[in-house]
Amino acid sequence: MNIEIYTQDNCPPCEFIKNYFRQSSLQFKEKNIKNMAYKIEMIDYDALSTPLIKIDEKLFYTPDIEAIEKYMETKNV
Repeated sequence: MNIEIYTQDNCPPCEFIKNYFRQSSLQFKEKNIKNMAYKIEMIDYDALSTPLIKIDEKLFYTPDIEAIEKYMETKNV
């Protein structure tokens, strides 16, 4: 399972979702959009705000834990 989280500095929802994945012992790659390449990637996904959570090819535009857990259940995580 590949987890990427597009974040920005001083973003409470970004910290919330990163802490969720850390507490769940799930590794993720953080992509801070102060890096222009990551910002362009995020815009290419039609995301206008952070965090954008990408699990494999599934996109979550909000830190909706219930939806994320439901999706991960289908992946047997």
